[in-house]
Amino acid sequence: MVDDNELERLRNLAVPAPDDEAKARALAAAMQAFDLDEKISVVPQGTFAGLRLTERARKLWREIMQRKLIATPAITALVALPIAGYAAFEMLKEQPPVIGGKGTVTETVADKPAAQKPLPEQPAINEPLAAAPAKEKKADADAETRANSQVAPAAPKSATEVDSLLKQEVAPETTPALQPAPAESGQLAAGGKDGAGAIAGYSPRQSADESARADKAPEGNAAAVPASPPAMADSKLMVQPSPMPSDQMQPQEENRDRIETFKTNPVHETAHDPVSTFSIDVDTASYSFVRRSLKEGALPQADTVRVEEMINYFPYDWKGPDSAATPFNSTVTVMPTPWNEHTKLMHVAIKGFDVKPAEQPKANLVFLIDVSGSMDEPDKLPLLKSAFRLLISKLKADDTVSIVTYAGNAGTVLMPTKAAEKQKILAAIDNLEPGGSTAGEAGIREAYKLAQQSFVKDGVNRVMLATDGDFNVGQTDDDDLKRLIETERKTGVFLSVFGFGHDNLNDQMMQTIAQNGNGTAAYIDTLAEAQKVLVDDASSTLFTIAKDVKIQVEFNPATVSEYRLVGYETRALKREDFNNDRVDAGDIGSGHAVTAVYEITPKGSGGEQVDPLRYGQAKVDNGGVANADEYAFVKIRYKLPNENVSKLITTPVTAANEVKSFDAAGVDQRFSVAVAAFGQKLRDEDQTANFGYDRIAEIANAARGADPFGYRAEFLSLVRLAASLDGNK
Repeated sequence: MVDDNELERLRNLAVPAPDDEAKARALAAAMQAFDLDEKISVVPQGTFAGLRLTERARKLWREIMQRKLIATPAITALVALPIAGYAAFEMLKEQPPVIGGKGTVTETVADKPAAQKPLPEQPAINEPLAAAPAKEKKADADAETRANSQVAPAAPKSATEVDSLLKQEVAPETTPALQPAPAESGQLAAGGKDGAGAIAGYSPRQSADESARADKAPEGNAAAVPASPPAMADSKLMVQPSPMPSDQMQPQEENRDRIETFKTNPVHETAHDPVSTFSIDVDTASYSFVRRSLKEGALPQADTVRVEEMINYFPYDWKGPDSAATPFNSTVTVMPTPWNEHTKLMHVAIKGFDVKPAEQPKANLVFLIDVSGSMDEPDKLPLLKSAFRLLISKLKADDTVSIVTYAGNAGTVLMPTKAAEKQKILAAIDNLEPGGSTAGEAGIREAYKLAQQSFVKDGVNRVMLATDGDFNVGQTDDDDLKRLIETERKTGVFLSVFGFGHDNLNDQMMQTIAQNGNGTAAYIDTLAEAQKVLVDDASSTLFTIAKDVKIQVEFNPATVSEYRLVGYETRALKREDFNNDRVDAGDIGSGHAVTAVYEITPKGSGGEQVDPLRYGQAKVDNGGVANADEYAFVKIRYKLPNENVSKLITTPVTAANEVKSFDAAGVDQRFSVAVAAFGQKLRDEDQTANFGYDRIAEIANAARGADPFGYRAEFLSLVRLAASLDGNK
C-alpha cells in the first residue's frame, strides 16, 4: 500500500524527457516482475486460454500512458493505484496449472518454495513506459521456457543490449484501455429540452478564446459543459474485457449495417397471374451505397442493390405534362431485350410537372439531426453539416428553417428562423457536436411538434432527418416507428431521410420511415452527392406534386405468355390495394422522373420459362374480344398533395409503342436499360448471368447523351470497377 507521502510525491513529480537510464530502469523492473511471476503462476506454452493478469495490468498501464487518457500525474496515480491493487489481488488467487496431462503434476523450479524476494519497485509515473511492450513479451516467453526447462536466462549485459530489446517490433494487439466518456446529450445549458435545460449536441462558441480551446479538445468529445454526469450505460470510462488469445482475438470486423433482405421478383405466367401492382419509388439510396462499396474495392452485398433505385438515380428527359393540373405524364416503350433474344422490355417512364422557381411554394423545413456518439465519424456529422450548409443556399428568403437535435434525448437548437438570417442558421449548424446515445423517437416527435408550430398552409412542411439510423433509446422497433410516422403524416407534414456513414447504417429503418412519411430516402456518401440531392435535385426532393402514386399493369394473355418486374421488390402491393385510397404509396416531386421496366415474353416466342400444364391448361379465346392486340394496360393512381381521393390515368400498350430494334429506342431508354442490367448483374440474377459487363458498358457509353453533371460517366467507371472485382464476367 502506498502511503500519503508517496502519493504526494507522485502527484508533484514533473514529467522529464525519456532517456537511456529510464529505459534501463524499466527493463530492470520488468525482469524483476518476471521473476515474481515464476513464483505465482507457471503456464506451459501453447495451453493458456488468456493473458496473464500481470500482462493485462502492464498493458492497461501502457495504454494509459501512450494515449494520454489521464490528464495529470496526480490523476494517473489515483487511477493506477486501484488497478495495481486489483491486479495483485487477482494474481495471488491464481493456482498453478496442471502440467503433463492425464492428471499428473510435473514439478518445476517455479513450483518449489523459494525465499521471499522483495516486490519489484513500481516505476515512477514520469518514466517512459511506451517502449516496454517488446521486452515484456520477450521476457514472458523466456519465463515460460525457464519454467519448463529449469534454465534461467541471462540478463542483458550492456546498455546496447538493453536498447536492442527496447527497439524490437511488437505486432499491434487489442488492449483493455480507459477511454474518454462521450458527452451526454444536453451539453450546454442554453434553454434546451433535457433535464438540465440543455440541448443535445449543441456547443456554441462564446468568444475567440473559447473557440480556440474547443478546437484543441480531444477528438470525439462533445461540448465542454455536460448538463449532468453521464449515465453508466453511455459512459466509456471503464475497463474493457480482457482480449482473447491471438488465435481467437482478431475476428473479421462485424458489419452492423441493417439492410432489408428480399427475393428477386419471379417470372409470372400471364394466364394465371396477369396483374402486377406496386408503389412507385423515387429513392436513390441504393445507388450511392453500391458506389461506395465499389470504390472501396468490394462488390456490394446483393440486398443493398435495389435495381429501381439505381435506375431512378439518374435524371432523364422524359416528356412531362403540359400543366400542373395533370401532375405527371407517362411514356411506354416496347423494345427487344439486349440480354435475351426471346423476350422484350416494356419500359414505363413517368415525368412529374416541373414547378418553376417563381412558383415554388413557401417552405417550412425542420432539420432533425442525429448528434449521438455513433455520428462521430468524418463521413457522418461533419459531412452532414457541410451538406445542410449547401441546402441553406438554395432556400428563398421567406422560407423557414428550424433545427432539432437528438442524442440521449431531444432538444431544439434553432427555433423557426427565416432563411434570410442565413448566418444565424449556419452558426447553429456549425456548433453541433456528437455525443451520447440515440433517442431517435424523441427527436422525431419534437421535430413534428416544431413543424406544426410553424405550419404553412398550401406550402411545403417537411421534417428532414439526417442520421445513420442507429436508434437505441425509446421506440427502436421499425414497426413502432412506422406507426408513429403514419400518425404524424396525417397532419400534412412529410418526412425525408438522409443516411450517412457505413458499418452501422440502419438502411432498413430509414426505408421504412421514409416510405411511410410521404418522403424520400437518400444516402449521402460524399459532398458531391449532397450537392446532387439537396441542391441540384432540391425541387424534386422538397416539393411534392403527387402522393400515394401506384402503378398497376394488366398483361394480355393472348400476346404475353410471361412477365417479370425488374426491381421494386420492396414496393409490391396487393392487387386490391390499387383502388384502396387508405393504402400508402410513393410520392413524386417537382420534375421527378420515375422508371419501371418489365421483361415480357411474347406468346409463341419460344422463350417461356414455365412449362405449360398437361391437364386443365387455361385457354384464352380472344376471338371477337376488344383490345386483343394490346400487350398490356397500364393504370396509374395518384392523389394531389392536399387531397385524400385518388385520380386515375390509363395507357394502353400496343404495337404503336414498339420499336423494331434496341438501338432504335431513345437515348434515355437505352441508358436506363443498361443501369437495369448492371443492377441485376450485381445481384447475380439468372437473367443477366451470361450478359457481360463489357456489353453493359457498351450500351451505356453509346447512350451517354448529355451528361452535364458527369453522373453517366461515373456510372461507366463503376461498371469497370465491378468487372475487375468480379473477374470480368
